[in-house]
Amino acid sequence: MHFKATAPALEPLESNLRKSFEGVYPFSAIVGQDRLKRALVLCAVNPEICGVLIRGEKGTGKSTAVRSLAELLPAIDVIRGCPFACDPQLPSEWCEHCRNDHARSVESRRVGVFTLPLNATEDRITGGIDFRQAVRDGTRVFEPGLLASVHRGILYVDEVNLLEDHLVDMILDAAATGVNRVEREGLSLRHPSRFVLVGTMNPEEGALRPQLLDRFGLCVEVAGEKDLDARIELMRRREAFDINNAAFMEKWRLKDQRIADTIVQAQGILEAVEITAEQRAQMSRICQEACVAGHRADLMMERCARTIAAVEGRTTILTADIQEAATVVLPHRIRQNEPPPSAPPPPMNELQEDGPVSEDNPAAGGETSSNSTSAENDYSDNEQTPPESSKSLEERIFSIGQTFNVRRIEVRKDRIARRGSGRRSHTRSANKSGRYVKNRIAEDFEDIALDATLRAAAPYQKQRGRSNLAVEIHRTDVRKKIRQRKISNFIVFAVDASGSMGAKKRMVSSKGAIMSLLLDAYRMRDRIAMVAFRKSDAEVLLPPSNSVSVASRLLQTLPTGGRTPLSAGLVKAFELARTRLYKDPFLRPILIFITDGRGNVALNHDTKPTSEALSIAAKMATENRINYIVVDTEGGGFMKFGLAGSLARNLKAKHYSIENLRANDLVRMVKEYKHA
Repeated sequence: MHFKATAPALEPLESNLRKSFEGVYPFSAIVGQDRLKRALVLCAVNPEICGVLIRGEKGTGKSTAVRSLAELLPAIDVIRGCPFACDPQLPSEWCEHCRNDHARSVESRRVGVFTLPLNATEDRITGGIDFRQAVRDGTRVFEPGLLASVHRGILYVDEVNLLEDHLVDMILDAAATGVNRVEREGLSLRHPSRFVLVGTMNPEEGALRPQLLDRFGLCVEVAGEKDLDARIELMRRREAFDINNAAFMEKWRLKDQRIADTIVQAQGILEAVEITAEQRAQMSRICQEACVAGHRADLMMERCARTIAAVEGRTTILTADIQEAATVVLPHRIRQNEPPPSAPPPPMNELQEDGPVSEDNPAAGGETSSNSTSAENDYSDNEQTPPESSKSLEERIFSIGQTFNVRRIEVRKDRIARRGSGRRSHTRSANKSGRYVKNRIAEDFEDIALDATLRAAAPYQKQRGRSNLAVEIHRTDVRKKIRQRKISNFIVFAVDASGSMGAKKRMVSSKGAIMSLLLDAYRMRDRIAMVAFRKSDAEVLLPPSNSVSVASRLLQTLPTGGRTPLSAGLVKAFELARTRLYKDPFLRPILIFITDGRGNVALNHDTKPTSEALSIAAKMATENRINYIVVDTEGGGFMKFGLAGSLARNLKAKHYSIENLRANDLVRMVKEYKHA
């Protein structure tokens, strides 16, 4: 396999980098953010810490601090012309280019800061075949990617929580192992890729998967300065820098130089720092008390404590070093197996410690109201809906029942190409992100499928004669990649909160099922909304949001009582989904109705409530961009009306009872959607 001696696509990055260094804000001039600056220095001294994740609001100097740090790092020696910036002092890690270049020479280079764009593709990150040279010369030439350029430098990933999961996996794997492994398009190679990884994210814009979160060595929470004097000083310094950055940088040069000297000295004594068995035991006890999963926290705490001691100029570790290390190693790992929303109430078997659940013991069933009442009588009127008793019209609050694991809910597949990210539904990708799954004839020359193009051209080479190209390719031979990716969905929970849901404590188990689906939506990065219908109307409890914790709090305090305006609930949920479709036509909404189907309040007073609801459901089913699920809360018993089943048939929805809404049934739901 041949390598490009230089990567032309990277030259503009280097030139822009040099220009940006001419006016970089001094690291020591940053007001506040002491923990952030400390974490960056630790990662610069010891790249084995595996980087730092910076969580916080926008405009707090995260990017400024990262770019300022590069100015403090010592210049590195590299082999001239090497695309991987190989270290001349480590022949065992040299790439093929450096091993074969007997006339190699050494040059010094400034440590680079590379920013990973959100729209980066897999081949741009890991590298791939140089298509032009393959066609021109008939040779396979590896074109290095970003992980080659950033070797021995700093990789800055802004909004890492919005990046595709499989791309984050590649970057974190390289950061942890120091090696980039390329297995694509017939290539199989590896090259060194050690760098300081810095990721930033705003938690309000979505969470990072716990598996990926754990791969960051350190985590720092940042926020804007609260002190008025500090904010004023920040404005003064920034204004002085903008007016005359050369004079401002000269003013802070000595302080920056002291930090740079500290980094160099710490790197020199890092290997000499000693740690005792008692200190390792103390670190492990701290990690156990934090309930972290795995052993990465223990390893990172040891590396961080050793680095702190080296930065302080010591070869021995103090208790204070371990305590400081814990403050940056553990925050993103504590109870990482638990979801972010507040924990649901104890399961039903724990609530029954004082006695079994019965109609005479409402507290054991999760009812928080002092008014205990039995379920309404299962009678029916001329529409097969039971009359509301006076007790069922009163408001009560039921707690959340036992949660359970659910399998992934997927919607029907189609051939529409979409943008976005997430973890639930498979879709065709509208850009160069995602897995290459097949190819088609290309209308343009974007994202060319080299393997398919060469296969298409191969049978005609004798007919086309010889030319200066190794392979004669015509326009009709060019094939384009079809990529597949996962995206999130927009899920609307429409909850029946009428008095009939209080019968036999249905609302307890219903809330448990909803909470389970909410936690699943969090893991899949779905946007959610919640609608409740009771009394005479429906209301949007939670507008479209990523916050499952807010949804869980609203669910816990949702009162139950009153009549059942089923038609209003259908219309409100549908309008909410359709409004989102106007903004994003490629959205995949899922409407989940949790109800027993006993509507008794009509929008049109001259229409029977049940007939009106079924008619509305049939009209909603004509919108094939929306997928529907009906969770039937009626339960079993001698008298069963089956109204939720009729609603599901009119909606062309999947219909499941509340008792069977568990993993096995949702597996079947996914299979049915796939083959629909």
